Amino acid sequence: MGRLDGKVAFMTAAAAGIGGACALAFAREGARVIATDRDAAAIATLDATLKRLHPDAGHQTQVLDVTDHAALEAAAAAHRDVNVLYNGAGWVHEGKLENTSVADWQRSFDINVTPMFVLTQAFLPHFIANGGASIINVASIASSLKGVPNRVAYSSSKAAVIGLTKSIAFDYMAAGIRANALCPGSVDSPSLHERAKRTGDHDAAWKTFIARQPIGRMAEPDEIAHIAIYLASDESAYATGANFVVDGGITL
Repeated sequence: MGRLDGKVAFMTAAAAGIGGACALAFAREGARVIATDRDAAAIATLDATLKRLHPDAGHQTQVLDVTDHAALEAAAAAHRDVNVLYNGAGWVHEGKLENTSVADWQRSFDINVTPMFVLTQAFLPHFIANGGASIINVASIASSLKGVPNRVAYSSSKAAVIGLTKSIAFDYMAAGIRANALCPGSVDSPSLHERAKRTGDHDAAWKTFIARQPIGRMAEPDEIAHIAIYLASDESAYATGANFVVDGGITL
Protein backbone atom coordinates (compact mmCIF):
# COMPACT_ATOMS: atom_id res chain seq x y z
CA MET A 1 0.00 0.00 0.00
CA GLY A 2 1.30 3.46 -0.91
CA ARG A 3 0.98 6.40 1.41
CA LEU A 4 -1.05 8.26 -1.24
CA ASP A 5 -3.32 5.48 -2.48
CA GLY A 6 -6.69 7.00 -3.39
CA LYS A 7 -5.25 10.49 -3.82
CA VAL A 8 -5.61 12.50 -7.02
CA ALA A 9 -3.02 15.25 -7.18
CA PHE A 10 -3.29 18.27 -9.47
CA MET A 11 0.04 20.05 -9.82
CA THR A 12 1.37 23.26 -11.37
CA ALA A 13 5.04 23.76 -12.31
CA ALA A 14 5.44 19.99 -12.20
CA ALA A 15 7.88 19.38 -15.05
CA ALA A 16 11.23 19.90 -13.33
CA GLY A 17 13.00 20.83 -10.11
CA ILE A 18 10.93 20.54 -6.94
CA GLY A 19 7.72 20.09 -8.90
CA GLY A 20 9.15 17.29 -11.00
CA ALA A 21 10.46 15.50 -7.93
CA CYS A 22 7.08 15.86 -6.23
CA ALA A 23 5.21 14.54 -9.28
CA LEU A 24 7.34 11.40 -9.38
CA ALA A 25 7.16 11.00 -5.60
CA PHE A 26 3.37 11.34 -5.55
CA ALA A 27 3.09 8.75 -8.32
CA ARG A 28 5.50 6.39 -6.55
CA GLU A 29 3.38 6.58 -3.40
CA GLY A 30 0.19 5.64 -5.22
CA ALA A 31 -1.45 8.93 -6.19
CA ARG A 32 -2.91 9.54 -9.63
CA VAL A 33 -1.02 12.59 -10.86
CA ILE A 34 -2.32 15.38 -13.09
CA ALA A 35 0.86 17.31 -13.78
CA THR A 36 0.92 20.66 -15.57
CA ASP A 37 3.60 23.07 -16.65
CA ARG A 38 4.03 25.81 -19.24
CA ASP A 39 7.14 24.09 -20.66
CA ALA A 40 5.74 21.76 -23.34
CA ALA A 41 8.96 19.82 -23.90
CA ALA A 42 9.62 19.28 -20.21
CA ILE A 43 6.06 18.18 -19.46
CA ALA A 44 6.21 15.75 -22.38
CA THR A 45 9.34 14.22 -20.87
CA LEU A 46 7.63 13.89 -17.50
CA ASP A 47 4.60 12.32 -19.20
CA ALA A 48 6.80 9.67 -20.80
CA THR A 49 8.51 8.96 -17.49
CA LEU A 50 5.24 8.62 -15.57
CA LYS A 51 3.76 6.31 -18.18
CA ARG A 52 6.90 4.19 -18.31
CA LEU A 53 7.05 3.81 -14.54
CA HIS A 54 3.31 3.48 -13.91
CA PRO A 55 1.63 2.53 -17.21
CA ASP A 56 -1.77 1.70 -15.69
CA ALA A 57 -2.05 4.50 -13.12
CA GLY A 58 -3.98 6.96 -15.28
CA HIS A 59 -1.54 9.82 -14.86
CA GLN A 60 -2.17 12.87 -17.03
CA THR A 61 -0.12 15.84 -18.10
CA GLN A 62 -0.95 19.08 -19.87
CA VAL A 63 0.63 22.35 -20.88
CA LEU A 64 -0.74 25.07 -18.62
CA ASP A 65 0.24 28.71 -18.17
CA VAL A 66 -0.73 29.73 -14.64
CA THR A 67 -1.22 33.34 -15.71
CA ASP A 68 -4.13 32.21 -17.93
CA HIS A 69 -6.93 32.34 -15.39
CA ALA A 70 -9.56 30.93 -17.74
CA ALA A 71 -7.31 27.92 -18.36
CA LEU A 72 -6.91 27.38 -14.62
CA GLU A 73 -10.66 27.46 -14.12
CA ALA A 74 -11.19 25.05 -17.02
CA ALA A 75 -8.63 22.66 -15.57
CA ALA A 76 -10.42 22.64 -12.22
CA ALA A 77 -13.75 22.03 -13.92
CA ALA A 78 -12.27 19.06 -15.78
CA HIS A 79 -10.86 17.38 -12.68
CA ARG A 80 -13.53 17.28 -10.01
CA ASP A 81 -12.06 14.31 -8.15
CA VAL A 82 -8.83 16.07 -7.13
CA ASN A 83 -8.07 15.88 -3.40
CA VAL A 84 -4.46 17.13 -3.40
CA LEU A 85 -3.59 20.49 -4.93
CA TYR A 86 0.07 21.36 -5.34
CA ASN A 87 0.56 25.02 -6.27
CA GLY A 88 4.20 25.22 -7.31
CA ALA A 89 4.56 27.90 -9.98
CA GLY A 90 6.95 30.72 -9.17
CA TRP A 91 9.30 33.35 -10.54
CA VAL A 92 12.32 34.91 -8.85
CA HIS A 93 12.88 38.60 -9.50
CA GLU A 94 16.17 39.99 -8.28
CA GLY A 95 16.15 43.58 -7.04
CA LYS A 96 15.91 45.97 -4.12
CA LEU A 97 13.18 48.54 -3.57
CA GLU A 98 15.25 51.19 -5.36
CA ASN A 99 15.60 49.25 -8.62
CA THR A 100 12.43 47.15 -8.80
CA SER A 101 9.86 48.43 -11.26
CA VAL A 102 6.12 48.32 -10.69
CA ALA A 103 5.95 45.92 -13.64
CA ASP A 104 8.38 43.50 -12.00
CA TRP A 105 6.55 43.83 -8.68
CA GLN A 106 3.24 43.08 -10.37
CA ARG A 107 4.65 40.16 -12.38
CA SER A 108 5.94 38.61 -9.16
CA PHE A 109 2.44 38.60 -7.72
CA ASP A 110 0.86 37.60 -11.03
CA ILE A 111 2.97 34.43 -11.12
CA ASN A 112 3.68 33.65 -7.47
CA VAL A 113 0.37 34.42 -5.75
CA THR A 114 -2.61 35.09 -7.99
CA PRO A 115 -2.60 31.68 -9.74
CA MET A 116 -2.80 30.00 -6.32
CA PHE A 117 -5.82 32.15 -5.48
CA VAL A 118 -7.55 31.52 -8.82
CA LEU A 119 -6.89 27.78 -8.98
CA THR A 120 -7.73 27.07 -5.35
CA GLN A 121 -10.90 29.11 -5.64
CA ALA A 122 -11.85 27.13 -8.76
CA PHE A 123 -11.27 23.80 -7.03
CA LEU A 124 -12.94 24.85 -3.78
CA PRO A 125 -16.52 23.74 -4.58
CA HIS A 126 -15.23 20.28 -5.56
CA PHE A 127 -13.16 20.04 -2.39
CA ILE A 128 -16.16 20.93 -0.25
CA ALA A 129 -18.45 18.53 -2.11
CA ASN A 130 -15.89 15.72 -1.81
CA GLY A 131 -15.36 16.18 1.91
CA GLY A 132 -11.94 17.80 1.93
CA ALA A 133 -8.52 18.13 0.35
CA SER A 134 -4.90 18.94 1.09
CA ILE A 135 -3.53 22.12 -0.48
CA ILE A 136 0.24 22.51 -0.68
CA ASN A 137 1.41 26.01 -1.58
CA VAL A 138 5.09 26.45 -2.36
CA ALA A 139 6.34 29.54 -0.55
CA SER A 140 9.95 30.17 0.49
CA ILE A 141 12.04 31.06 3.48
CA ALA A 142 12.59 34.35 1.59
CA SER A 143 9.24 35.71 2.71
CA SER A 144 7.84 36.74 6.08
CA LEU A 145 10.20 34.13 7.54
CA LYS A 146 13.54 35.70 6.67
CA GLY A 147 14.93 38.76 4.94
CA VAL A 148 17.32 38.11 2.07
CA PRO A 149 19.18 40.61 -0.14
CA ASN A 150 17.86 41.82 -3.50
CA ARG A 151 14.48 40.08 -3.36
CA VAL A 152 11.91 42.72 -2.45
CA ALA A 153 9.24 41.61 -4.95
CA TYR A 154 9.91 37.90 -4.60
CA SER A 155 9.97 37.95 -0.79
CA SER A 156 6.83 40.06 -0.61
CA SER A 157 4.97 37.74 -2.96
CA LYS A 158 6.06 34.65 -1.05
CA ALA A 159 4.98 36.30 2.21
CA ALA A 160 1.60 36.75 0.53
CA VAL A 161 1.55 33.01 -0.23
CA ILE A 162 1.97 32.31 3.46
CA GLY A 163 -0.85 34.70 4.32
CA LEU A 164 -3.12 33.19 1.66
CA THR A 165 -2.36 29.70 2.94
CA LYS A 166 -3.23 30.56 6.53
CA SER A 167 -6.45 32.28 5.48
CA ILE A 168 -7.61 29.27 3.46
CA ALA A 169 -6.68 26.92 6.29
CA PHE A 170 -8.63 28.94 8.84
CA ASP A 171 -11.75 29.47 6.75
CA TYR A 172 -12.19 25.90 5.48
CA MET A 173 -10.88 23.54 8.15
CA ALA A 174 -14.44 22.63 9.12
CA ALA A 175 -14.95 21.41 5.54
CA GLY A 176 -12.01 19.04 5.84
CA ILE A 177 -9.73 21.24 3.74
CA ARG A 178 -6.15 21.65 4.89
CA ALA A 179 -3.66 24.16 3.51
CA ASN A 180 0.03 24.31 4.31
CA ALA A 181 2.98 26.29 2.99
CA LEU A 182 6.10 24.47 1.86
CA CYS A 183 9.05 26.78 2.51
CA PRO A 184 12.33 25.60 0.96
CA GLY A 185 15.68 27.25 1.12
CA SER A 186 18.16 26.85 -1.75
CA VAL A 187 17.51 23.80 -3.90
CA ASP A 188 19.65 22.29 -6.67
CA SER A 189 17.26 22.92 -9.54
CA PRO A 190 17.32 24.01 -13.19
CA SER A 191 16.04 27.47 -12.27
CA LEU A 192 18.84 28.03 -9.74
CA HIS A 193 21.46 26.91 -12.26
CA GLU A 194 19.99 29.41 -14.73
CA ARG A 195 20.38 32.16 -12.14
CA ALA A 196 23.99 31.12 -11.66
CA LYS A 197 24.60 31.25 -15.42
CA ARG A 198 23.15 34.75 -15.63
CA THR A 199 25.94 36.03 -13.39
CA GLY A 200 28.43 35.27 -16.18
CA ASP A 201 30.37 32.73 -14.14
CA HIS A 202 28.21 29.77 -13.19
CA ASP A 203 30.84 27.88 -11.19
CA ALA A 204 31.85 30.88 -9.10
CA ALA A 205 28.22 31.76 -8.43
CA TRP A 206 27.43 28.17 -7.48
CA LYS A 207 30.26 28.14 -4.95
CA THR A 208 28.81 31.32 -3.47
CA PHE A 209 25.37 29.75 -3.27
CA ILE A 210 26.77 26.74 -1.43
CA ALA A 211 28.91 28.87 0.89
CA ARG A 212 25.83 30.55 2.34
CA GLN A 213 24.18 27.22 3.26
CA PRO A 214 24.76 26.48 6.96
CA ILE A 215 24.47 22.76 6.29
CA GLY A 216 27.24 23.01 3.69
CA ARG A 217 25.34 21.91 0.58
CA MET A 218 22.26 22.53 -1.53
CA ALA A 219 19.05 20.62 -0.96
CA GLU A 220 18.11 18.02 -3.52
CA PRO A 221 14.57 18.28 -4.97
CA ASP A 222 13.71 14.84 -3.57
CA GLU A 223 14.37 16.13 -0.06
CA ILE A 224 11.60 18.69 -0.51
CA ALA A 225 9.36 16.09 -2.13
CA HIS A 226 9.50 13.94 1.02
CA ILE A 227 7.79 16.76 2.94
CA ALA A 228 5.23 17.19 0.16
CA ILE A 229 4.35 13.49 0.38
CA TYR A 230 3.68 13.91 4.09
CA LEU A 231 1.50 16.96 3.50
CA ALA A 232 -0.48 15.19 0.77
CA SER A 233 -1.03 12.12 2.91
CA ASP A 234 -3.50 11.42 5.68
CA GLU A 235 -0.52 11.20 8.04
CA SER A 236 -0.59 15.01 8.19
CA ALA A 237 -4.32 15.18 8.96
CA TYR A 238 -3.75 17.43 12.00
CA ALA A 239 -1.46 19.86 10.17
CA THR A 240 -3.00 22.94 8.63
CA GLY A 241 -2.02 26.58 8.25
CA ALA A 242 1.60 25.71 8.99
CA ASN A 243 4.90 26.68 7.38
CA PHE A 244 6.99 23.60 6.66
CA VAL A 245 10.55 24.93 6.52
CA VAL A 246 13.18 22.81 4.75
CA ASP A 247 16.22 25.05 4.54
CA GLY A 248 19.35 23.34 5.87
CA GLY A 249 19.49 25.70 8.83
CA ILE A 250 19.25 29.08 7.08
CA THR A 251 16.53 30.35 9.40
CA LEU A 252 18.19 29.15 12.61
